[in-house]
Amino acid sequence: MARKVDPERHEARRLQIIMAGLTVLAERGYEGATTAAICREAGIGSGTFFHYFATKTELVLAILELGTAETVEKAAALEGRTDPLAVLLELLGSWADDAADPRIPGFVRAVAGVMHLPAVADALAADDRAQRDLLLPWVERGQAAGEVRTDLPPARIASWLALLSGGFLERVATDPDFTVDAERSLLLDTARTFLRAGAPAAGATTGGRR
Repeated sequence: MARKVDPERHEARRLQIIMAGLTVLAERGYEGATTAAICREAGIGSGTFFHYFATKTELVLAILELGTAETVEKAAALEGRTDPLAVLLELLGSWADDAADPRIPGFVRAVAGVMHLPAVADALAADDRAQRDLLLPWVERGQAAGEVRTDLPPARIASWLALLSGGFLERVATDPDFTVDAERSLLLDTARTFLRAGAPAAGATTGGRR
């Protein structure tokens, strides 16, 4: 009789390997992050690793997909909020805070070496879409409330906010003098100024045109 799989235990072990992979990839880069090193970090044997991930690239994809899933989950957590401008700035702030995790900039550098792989490119594109999809309704609500500029289409504003966030992370990953602690407030000030530029006066009618 086949052994029954405990779904919770299976997922916990998978997450354990993902977190170990994130650590090793950040420290060693893609080429230097051997499966043996990942197994040592996770405290598992190679057989266990390959039970969950056929290749190191699959592990990279799992890390990227986990980040995308977390972005999607934020949408549900924000439901009920009535302060769209504050929500938009909080989202950018939370993504900046993610970059303060020393593993994240290192992982970004590791992924840069395999961005040419179609599966990795697709995963990065999906993550970008998830970010913009999260931002878009709050831009629209902000325009309707007179808190966000209406001289640009909502999708274009969301795209620029995602670009600000992505550029901030890339700079943290490549410039040791550019730190989250030093630059986070300027990121938010820049986003606030961009969002409010051309915003209608309080009480004015907004079209939220596209």
